[in-house]
Order: sequence, then structure tokens, then C-alpha cells
Amino acid sequence: MRVAMNRIPPQKMNATEQAYSIIRNNILTGKLAEGERLTETRLSGDLGLSRTPIREAIGRLIMEGFIDRQQGYTTRVAHFPQDEAEQVFEIRRLAECYSVERAARLATPEDIAELRRIHAAMKADTPPRDDAAYQRLTEANEAFHRTIVNAARSPRLTALMTTALDVSMVVRTYSMFSDKDLMRSLNHHEEIIQAIEARAPKWAASIMSAHLLAGAARVSERAAKPDPAKE
Repeated sequence: MRVAMNRIPPQKMNATEQAYSIIRNNILTGKLAEGERLTETRLSGDLGLSRTPIREAIGRLIMEGFIDRQQGYTTRVAHFPQDEAEQVFEIRRLAECYSVERAARLATPEDIAELRRIHAAMKADTPPRDDAAYQRLTEANEAFHRTIVNAARSPRLTALMTTALDVSMVVRTYSMFSDKDLMRSLNHHEEIIQAIEARAPKWAASIMSAHLLAGAARVSERAAKPDPAKE
């Protein structure tokens, strides 16, 4: 049975950006499974877009590693190595600790207010009551970390973290966290904001490191457990 593809409400995006965002989101959420074959015709019909923006979006996703181009013109959702999550969390830890140090020095009052706004939204959804709450938490969590990267005022960091924050294993596994895990994460976010407000780079980096190490440990723990559906 084909899973219905997510569609994004009309936004100020051109057709290629819409196609890219929708396809990437469906890969991140698992609606497009690893190894699943993708065709321009199918995606065009599912998304209600012409084949040209679909083709351009696929090309971009191939470059970013979300889609593999195989023999001929065949394209499939990429397979990710078993240690993908571990790699991503470590890359993020190294880059985001530096990023939050810069943010603690350079964040504007507007940046801090935005972090507070996102934190309040996440607090309202924790613990999540339904799938919609999980989706809002996922999006808010991404926005929180992107806001810190933006506050670091470094185009190089922004370019690096754009890919790291988008990698599918991080987003796709967000719903595996328990209510206790999510509360701990929320508390980490609060302390990170406090450290930025206090202009304390090392404090901010230490909490960011603990935050990402905790996430990596949880993902590794779940990955080590057998999947009952496969037994």
C-alpha cells in the first residue's frame, strides 16, 4: 500500500523548493522508506507538481546524500549506515559546542527572545499527547538549534550545520525518546538559554555537549534492541 505523501501548504517558495521540501520531509519522517524507488512520474502525481521541479529537487537530494542514483536513471531513497546516528550526533556535538560558544558572546536580545519563544512552545507540547505534538516538537527542536547557529554569526557554521541538522536519522528517531528523555532535553534547552543570557560560552558548550551526548546514548540504546516487528 502506498503511503500518502505529505503536502506543504502554499508558501512563498518556487516549485523546485516546494518539491525539495516535501520529498526531504517524507524521507526524514520515513514516509519514503530506505531503498524505496522514486520516479519523477510518481512523485509528480503524488505532489501535484510538474516533472521539472521534481527532477531538480531529486538532483539536490542526491548531492546531499538523501537519494542514491543507481544504474541507469533509477533513483532510490538512500540507505544509511548503522552508525549514522552516532556519526551525526558526534559531528553535531563538535560543531554545536563551538556554535553555542559564539552565540553566548554574540547573540542579540532578539535571538534570545526567539529561543525563549521556541522553548515555551516545546514546553507546552512536552510530554507529547499525539503524533501532531511529536511533529511540532521535531520542528521546534530543529528551530531551536538553527537559531543558536544563526546567533553564532558565522556563515561557515551555518553551511556546515544545515546538512548536519537535516540528516534523517536524527529527525526520524525523535519519537523514540521517552517522556523522561524529552523532559531532560527541555531542561537542557532552558540551561543553554540561561548560559547564553549570562554570556558564559564554556557553560553553554558544556550543556550543549551533555545534551547531544544524552541524545546519542538514547539512540544507540534503542538501536541495540531487537525490532519486535522483525522477529
